[in-house]
Amino acid sequence: MATYKPKNILITGAAGFIASHVANRLIRSYPDYKIVVLDKLDYCSNLKNLNPSKSSPNFKFVKGDIGSADLVNYLLITESIDTIMHFAAQTHVDNSFGNSFEFTKNNIYGTHVLLEACKVTGQIRRFIHVSTDEVYGETDEDAVVGNHEASQLLPTNPYSATKAGAEMLVMAYGRSYGLPVITTRGNNVYGPNQFPEKLIPKFILLAMNGKPLPIHGDGSNVRSYLYCEDVAEAFEVILHKGEVGHVYNVGTKKERRVIDVAKDVCKLFSMDPETSIKFVENRPFNDQRYFLDDQKLKNLGWSERTTWEEGLKKTIDWYTQNPDWWGDVSGALLPHPRMLMMPGGRHFDGSDDGKAAARFS
Repeated sequence: MATYKPKNILITGAAGFIASHVANRLIRSYPDYKIVVLDKLDYCSNLKNLNPSKSSPNFKFVKGDIGSADLVNYLLITESIDTIMHFAAQTHVDNSFGNSFEFTKNNIYGTHVLLEACKVTGQIRRFIHVSTDEVYGETDEDAVVGNHEASQLLPTNPYSATKAGAEMLVMAYGRSYGLPVITTRGNNVYGPNQFPEKLIPKFILLAMNGKPLPIHGDGSNVRSYLYCEDVAEAFEVILHKGEVGHVYNVGTKKERRVIDVAKDVCKLFSMDPETSIKFVENRPFNDQRYFLDDQKLKNLGWSERTTWEEGLKKTIDWYTQNPDWWGDVSGALLPHPRMLMMPGGRHFDGSDDGKAAARFS
């Protein structure tokens, strides 16, 4: 199997959660690769996520939007970019029910701008597009075989619909213009640096403050969780060994019900689940299960290393040591956060100054 060797990599969205772990890993492990990060520093991004890399000579940060064609073209040319790892996206399902146009703009239009820049400059040797398991839609509860990479895409919410739309553009540019594209579809990821609108950090921060853990519906929904460092390693493998034109699932067969995640967090905080878990109204539609077949990626030599127990403990330790990493996130800890995308600050609930009172009514 031929190994691909990049020179100059553009990573979009790398002040965010998953991409920051990928960027830090590549900068640390491959000092001869130049890594350029492009991030608009949206509410769920934080420059501190890139602290391990900031003094490295092979790292450069550019604040900007993937939707700016002039900026993207300029970067590709002036930085001699030959590889793009495209993580930048709006990713929170709850927000997509309330502000779906922002998802279309970022996830579809932003991807289209990147692809067109690749076509125009003609210098890209790898375009790795980061998608999600949610594009497959819901997996049957009794299915024993996971979705494989050729499974039909049947998204069920505005977020996953925009990710599926972006995938179609990526595929079309691969077919029409010979762009060397690779697509990944991942299970849920957790670990340090994750913005606390997502389930695990939300539960951890609420538990740290002695607040109840809100669960949508009855908590029977099943999810698969991968630790962030394992996922960063998966992207390292796909970058070097992934085959152009192919799709790779990044997943685990170890599944957990949301109620069990809450109970595990309660246990580690010595909280009584009976009194600490609060059931709230479900989402407009909440997929019961996502189940992936991850054999194709395993064939490249990747495997999950971190057990759930070990990963959850590491994550809790990090949030306990860094309680103010994100500043005031009370609005994100609501059972049903609705992000209002306003310029100039984090507005979680329409309040004027970006601060929201935590309400658990």
